[in-house]
Amino acid sequence: MRDIDDSKAPLLDHLIELRQRLLRSIIALAVAFGIAFYFSSDIFRFLAQPYIEASGPGGEKQLIYTKLYEAFFTEIKVALFAAFFFAFPVIANQVWAFVAPGLYKHEKRAFLPFILATPVLFTLGAALAYYVVMPTAFRFFLGYQQSDGEVSVSALPAIADYLSLVMNFIFAFGVSFLLPVLMMLLERAGIVTRQQLTAGRRYAIVAAFVVAAVLTPPDVISQLMLAIPLVILYELALIGIWLTERGRAKKAIVPTEQEAP
Repeated sequence: MRDIDDSKAPLLDHLIELRQRLLRSIIALAVAFGIAFYFSSDIFRFLAQPYIEASGPGGEKQLIYTKLYEAFFTEIKVALFAAFFFAFPVIANQVWAFVAPGLYKHEKRAFLPFILATPVLFTLGAALAYYVVMPTAFRFFLGYQQSDGEVSVSALPAIADYLSLVMNFIFAFGVSFLLPVLMMLLERAGIVTRQQLTAGRRYAIVAAFVVAAVLTPPDVISQLMLAIPLVILYELALIGIWLTERGRAKKAIVPTEQEAP
């Protein structure tokens, strides 16, 4: 109890600290937005690379805008999108600094690995979407272009629609890759057990395909590329929970052996 008692403070002090943490987070986000907006054209070109790769050497690499203000607001969205990524470490640090004094030492040690794993897993999911899934899906969509001399069908995506599609892909895969963290936290909190998760494996597989169908475009390739990693992550989470259970069991046995005469 001592580590909690030492951090007790009046409600007003907590509110003042919360305001300071929020201000620091907003300032970090604003600074990141300013930098990202300056480089918004470069960032958009980076986000357009999957489309360029899917178009091929001789393909049409054209993104259009049909409203006069569409290009400007697209750059705003690109800057906000990048700003959240760049400012996330600062925001996460401020959240942790505000919450940590209210936790026991063993709770800090337990939750810190999950906090550190969150950006890593999100980045892995976003990288899978960017480097593998999006080029494959875009290649599939662009395959419907045709020109037979009478009718020409060409893809001319609007920049706002393209950006929304890219952001949906990145967020869908990034958030989905946080499944192991969520499962291990639920088990750590005692809400579910490994036995329950193992028994519900078949339902989890069905849920993975349902989530993939909702979060990705309506093509089988994109859905499989999200559903299969989700199933693999589910199994990896079960292994991680099993390992943590063994670790907790060993820690419970050691004090007992030391107390034995």
